[in-house]
Amino acid sequence: MSLKEVHFDLLRRLQENPDCTQRELASEMGISLGKVNYCLKKLIEKGWVKAKNFHNNKNKQSYAYLLTPKGIEEKGKLTIEFLQRKMEEYEMLKMEITQLQEEIEG
Repeated sequence: MSLKEVHFDLLRRLQENPDCTQRELASEMGISLGKVNYCLKKLIEKGWVKAKNFHNNKNKQSYAYLLTPKGIEEKGKLTIEFLQRKMEEYEMLKMEITQLQEEIEG
C-alpha cells in the first residue's frame, strides 16, 4: 500500500469514525501502529486532520481525529483519483478475462 493509499484510507476511516484509536486503525488497515502514527502526523502537518484531546476522558492518550475543511476537500480529490484508477484496472481486467476465455475456447 503506497503512502497516498494509506492517507486516503485513513481519511476515509477517520471521517466515518473520528474517535477510533491509532491501534484500531492499524489493526483494521493491516499496517503497523508506527506507520499509522507517522501518517497521522503528516496529515496533521498538511492541515487535513486535527487531533482533539478528550478532556473528560481518564485515558489522556485518547484523541478524536477530525477532518478539516481542507482534509475533506483533499479526500474528495483522492476519491476521484482512486475511482478513476480502479475503473482503468477494471477495464484492463475485463480485457484480460476476455483474452483468457478466447484462449480456452480456442
